Amino acid sequence: MTTTTAQPAMSLAAALEHAERLLEVDPRLAAEQARAILEVVPRHADTTRVLAAALRLSGDPEAAAATVQPLAQALPNLPLAQLELGLSLEQLGRTAEAARAFDRASALEPRLSEAWRGLSENLELLGDSAGAEKALARQLRASTRDPLLVEAATALSDNRLGEAERLLRERLKQDAGDVAAIRMLAETGARLGRYADAEGLLTRCIELAPGFAAARHNLATMLYRQNKNLEALAQIEMLTAKDDRHPGYANLRAAILARLGEYDRAIAVYDRVLADYPNQPKGWMSYGHALKTVGRQADCVAAYRKALELQPTLGEAWWSLANLKTVKFTAADLAAMTEALDTPDLSDEDRLHLDYALGKALEDAGRWDESFARYAEGAAIRRAQLGYDAADNAADTARTKAVFTPGFLAARAGQGCAAPDPIFIVGLPRSGSTLVEQILASHSMVEGTMELPDLIVMARRLGGKTATRAESSYPESLADLSPADLEALGEEFLERTRVQRKTDRPFFIDKMPNNFAHAGFIHLILPNARIIDARRHPLGCCFSGFKQHFARGQAFSYDLTDIGRYYADYVALMAHFDAVLPGRVHRVIYERMIENPEAEIRALLDHCDLPFEAACLSPHENDRAVRTASSEQVRRPIFKDAVEHWQKFESHLGPLKQALGPVLDAYPDAPVI
Repeated sequence: MTTTTAQPAMSLAAALEHAERLLEVDPRLAAEQARAILEVVPRHADTTRVLAAALRLSGDPEAAAATVQPLAQALPNLPLAQLELGLSLEQLGRTAEAARAFDRASALEPRLSEAWRGLSENLELLGDSAGAEKALARQLRASTRDPLLVEAATALSDNRLGEAERLLRERLKQDAGDVAAIRMLAETGARLGRYADAEGLLTRCIELAPGFAAARHNLATMLYRQNKNLEALAQIEMLTAKDDRHPGYANLRAAILARLGEYDRAIAVYDRVLADYPNQPKGWMSYGHALKTVGRQADCVAAYRKALELQPTLGEAWWSLANLKTVKFTAADLAAMTEALDTPDLSDEDRLHLDYALGKALEDAGRWDESFARYAEGAAIRRAQLGYDAADNAADTARTKAVFTPGFLAARAGQGCAAPDPIFIVGLPRSGSTLVEQILASHSMVEGTMELPDLIVMARRLGGKTATRAESSYPESLADLSPADLEALGEEFLERTRVQRKTDRPFFIDKMPNNFAHAGFIHLILPNARIIDARRHPLGCCFSGFKQHFARGQAFSYDLTDIGRYYADYVALMAHFDAVLPGRVHRVIYERMIENPEAEIRALLDHCDLPFEAACLSPHENDRAVRTASSEQVRRPIFKDAVEHWQKFESHLGPLKQALGPVLDAYPDAPVI
């Protein structure tokens, strides 16, 4: 009796094992084998799972999900069924459901590396970066059996980064070619903000294992974070060439293309990935950013609204709507934002973005005091996250003035790269610089690009690899540069920025406002480049910056005293350059531009040695891509609305006035010291 019952069981096991093997080589045959088994043994759990996997691998995830879903419901404690359900739902783009299935699978069987992978990638698509990071650490832990690597992965999962780094370096002393350990050490470095170190490790990793897709994806991300966009694109396109439907690859590729100014290509990528995976709120939000840049405002608003439909607490999507400056929130919007703020365990990121968005909505409604309170709440959250010190900025200003003396500049006259191509527009954010850029970019000889990070990256490199200016040898290190060095640096800037130039126009604009701190550096390496200082009334400029949440940088803008001191330092530094390099910088006063645009535009063009063109008087008719916070405003005719808008909030601006000191009374001139 025992023999007769054991034989069918062995036959079933052998048939199922055969079906499992076929999954790797011919999933359609695997499906036929699984169906044959199910005819003999209906509703057999493992065979049903194999059939679902075969259908998914054959390109029919809909049928796969329909096959495995009843099994996952009937046997909720079967981890492989939950994993297969997650994989099928992931392919269908049902991201939130897939994440839940992967979460169940990983909870049931923590050693399922693929479940942690699926959970990490789908949480990232849903905008839960913290959860995705934790799941990735668990994936690394689950994917190794080496006791030391398990210990390191556990430390990484628990965010004990120092211990993880120590263990991984110990492992690599034993085996320098262990790619799993190298990738984990790179992840540790990235968490510590050491992106260059992480990049080096990941480069080594894919040299040793070119087919290690996860490491290549990590490398593309590291390169993107360091603004090495062409290199990042090359890496991600190796991955999309093999798997063009992978949403994580597609989203990163679109972000890189957008940063390179390839907006139409970026939008095409988003179109496809969102058609395949429509349930990713941050994907819709990124899509909205790209649409905003090219002026497709209605489509942009629809994309942001879709993101909020999927995730009503997504503060950045609410702020993105507010940041269009031309969208008016409804009473229903105010209620939805207020409700979102009351959500338990709301992240600080969502909360501060909601505060800013509500501030804008209340400002539009004329509720000035309530509006200011919201702006202040959001700014306080961001200020607490940053390490900005106004005293450090004042010290940097003093150091720069001390370096750029008349004698220092005279000794280097005629050096650098002679190319006249760049036009730098500098100043503070929200000073009217985007309007100046749009005016110049309306000229047939000038190409507008964006706020380019290259000059700042070069300056940081010259000061050493430290993270803060306080530990940097810049600008003093400029004194050690030879004439050949200065020329090479000018040529490097032109080469680094060439990717942003899409036309054959002879001149191009770099509108990074913070480049005012590097006006002397610009002069040394590009003596024929134009420098335009866009300046706005200090109360208007500073308060506009205070109520603006910036995507990155501008750490000085989240406190009224900080921003007032920063404006005063800026005025002092530019007054210094006016004294040591008379006429080198052309100043555009925002209020004068608004009051008498033609006279100011003619003076601007004269400074740039550009012939007058009537198109510059109608910059709103220029349909070029614009990435800054003023992108929608500059698509309207020059208007006076914002010139004195700060007066509605003047009762709250005492700390700003005090920090500005004599700069406020002297405007538009610099105070006499």
